[in-house]
Amino acid sequence: MCEANAYLMKDGKEELLMANVDILRPEGNVVYLMDIFGEQRWVEAAIKEMNLVRHRIVLEKA
Repeated sequence: MCEANAYLMKDGKEELLMANVDILRPEGNVVYLMDIFGEQRWVEAAIKEMNLVRHRIVLEKA
């Protein structure tokens, strides 16, 4: 499978925001996430880093 885990930078540390992310879509200052089970989240954040080989997405507050 090719899903990734999304983490949110909080106080200089990465906290797991959502596992098994299938869709990630920037929408202005909000990032839309949906996992393989259909759970959806909208987070006021920006993409800091994506490492697709390691299946990691790091977001930081906008």
